[in-house]
This record gives sequence, structure tokens and C-alpha cells, in this order.
Amino acid sequence: MFRSAIRTSLSKPQVASQRFSSGGSRGLKILAILYRGGDAAKQEPRLLGTVENELGLRSWLESQGHEYIVSDDKEGPNSVFQKQIQDADILITTPFHPGYVTPEVFNKAKNLKVCVTAGVGSDHINLNTAIDKKVQVLEVTGSNVTSVAEHVVMNMLLLVRNFVPAHEMIERGDWDVSQVARNAFDLEGKVIGTIGAGRIGHRVLQRVLPFNPKELVYYDYNPLPEEAAKAVGARRIDTVEELVSQCDVVTVNCPLHEGTRGLINADLLKKFKPGAWLVNTARGAICDKFAVADALKSGQLRGYAGDVWDVQPAPKDHPWRAMKNPLGGGNGMVPHYSGTTLDAQQRYAAGTKSILEKYFQGKEQEPANVIVGIGKWATKAYGQR
Repeated sequence: MFRSAIRTSLSKPQVASQRFSSGGSRGLKILAILYRGGDAAKQEPRLLGTVENELGLRSWLESQGHEYIVSDDKEGPNSVFQKQIQDADILITTPFHPGYVTPEVFNKAKNLKVCVTAGVGSDHINLNTAIDKKVQVLEVTGSNVTSVAEHVVMNMLLLVRNFVPAHEMIERGDWDVSQVARNAFDLEGKVIGTIGAGRIGHRVLQRVLPFNPKELVYYDYNPLPEEAAKAVGARRIDTVEELVSQCDVVTVNCPLHEGTRGLINADLLKKFKPGAWLVNTARGAICDKFAVADALKSGQLRGYAGDVWDVQPAPKDHPWRAMKNPLGGGNGMVPHYSGTTLDAQQRYAAGTKSILEKYFQGKEQEPANVIVGIGKWATKAYGQR
């Protein structure tokens, strides 16, 4: 039985869908949860990760005979996400406006066979349940690594140079050099460390090397290849506690999983160098939000920057929105956009299409893109297993 529908476009939530058949087999139902672009997406078609531009997949999917439903409505039992997932075959979602696939959602999703992350990071999906349900989890590995690594370096500089308070001073019409310079430093000569030295963490080390740091260090249960470590002069440290105690700047570049959730908590923050800077563009839930806010307020942390939050979109009363250090600065938080530059969107949209094409044709996926295979783990990135 084939279903057909006229494509619809609703203002809030925005939904578009159509299923038809061009042959003798059932078209698949593909649900995409993307973020709303509004006028910006209408003016800039390269904003592919939005509900308006639909990853550029609609014409191609419909020509294959598949139904494609796109929405940003994901909260609550009556959301488009919760209703449409029940008979969807494939789910596409992004880390920037994720549809959270909990065990309860898996139990509703009777037809679900594949979850695709348009981007990098699949922690919005309960991966253990995906294994139990034999649902594949795929992501576009490498699509955002350059974008995020650049954002990390920018965050380091804006914190160390005390940029945000200086800019806010200018916006207010004030001019007091001493007020901002008393908390501004150079990146040169600092010990810089990364928690996680995978594709992003390694690129961060490469990019900060020209700043002439005192030392580069990293913690990861998977050591860097010997040549890669030598090229950046990075020293591996055995424990997170030891790493943070030695670093002036710490950057978090590891996935969120059971072993990293709440990793940076009140106890670990006490082991940081007093006045250290912390950058997190990995996942918000790796850091205890209240512990970080308290450490910044006390001055134990001189600054905290990143674009990831424990819940996205972040509530208006989230402590990271307005937290400050004792001198009124140290906050470099922005919405989750480091990995969704226009360049990154082109890469993850093309990668999503490639994943779907391989699935439709029964071809093997690129091994680096497979997080969960059918009933088994396919990566070591989400913890030691």
C-alpha cells in the first residue's frame, strides 16, 4: 500500500512531507529534525541544516519514491517528532537542534532502522538501546572537525585576551584600558591541554602550536599515533586530574558518553590551576553547569567558553548565560554553531546524502561513519568497550 500526500508547509512548527512510489517497492518514511532558519535561511540557501532548506535532500528523496518529513518541533508528546517517529524508517537529526531518541522513543518507533546524525556526535541517541533494537547509528564523521577546531582556538584567544569585556566596554561608549588589561594575557608561554585527542583535539593542538605555548599535553585512552604526537610535540598524560593540574588552558574535545558525563565536576575543578581557562565545544553535559558557574564566580576558573549546552536550546535561566568571574568577564558562551558553519553544512549535507544512498543501495557504509552497527558497537570513540 502506497500513501500519497500534498507537500505542506506550516509556519509553526514547520513540517513538509510527501510519500509516493515510482516503482514496485514501498517508499521509506524519512523524518528529519532540523533547526529553524527563518528569514536567514530564506536569504541564504547554503543554510542547509535548517527546516527551510532541508539538507537539500527533498527533490532527490522524492525522486526515489520516499516520504520526507522535516520539522523543528521536537518537544513534548504531541510534537511532530514524537508523532512521526512512530512509523518512520529513518531518522535524521543534527547536534544543533537534536531530537532526543530515548529508550521510550525507541519503543514507539516500530519501523526505525537507521538514525543519521547530520554532523558529528550521536549522544542524543541512546546508543545502548539502539544496539538492543538493532538500529544502526551513523554520522558524518569529519564534517565539522575544521570548523570546531577553529572555534576552539578563537575561544582560547577571546578568554585569554579578555576580549568580551573589552568589546562590551566599547559598545557602552566607555574607555578604560586598565580595566580590561588587568585580566588580559598572552597565549604564548602557556601550558595548553586537551581532554580528547581525536580528529578535533589533534587539530586544535596543530593550530595552537604556532602560538609558541610552553607545552602541549593531552589525555585520551587512545594515544595519538607516534608521528602525530611528535609533529605537535604533545605529551600524553595518564589521568584527567593530572592534566588539569598542569594546564593554563584546558579544552574539551571528547564525545559524551557514560564515562564523560559530568566529568568536569566540583571535585575536578578544585584540581585545576587557580585562574585557568576552560573551553568546551564537545558537549555541555560533560561539565556540571552549576560547578562551572561557581568556579567562575569564585575565580578558580578565569574563564569558560563554548557553544554546547546540556539542553538545547538552552533555557533562558541557564547559569551559563550570565555567569561572570570576579572582574566581570570570563564568559564566552554562544549558541551551538561551531560545527554548523556554511562550509560545514555543505559537508554534512553531502555526507548525509551519501549515507542514505549507500543504505538504499545496500552498500557498506564508510567505517568511520558507523557508530552502532546492527546490534553491535562499531567505534571506540564513545568509551572503552
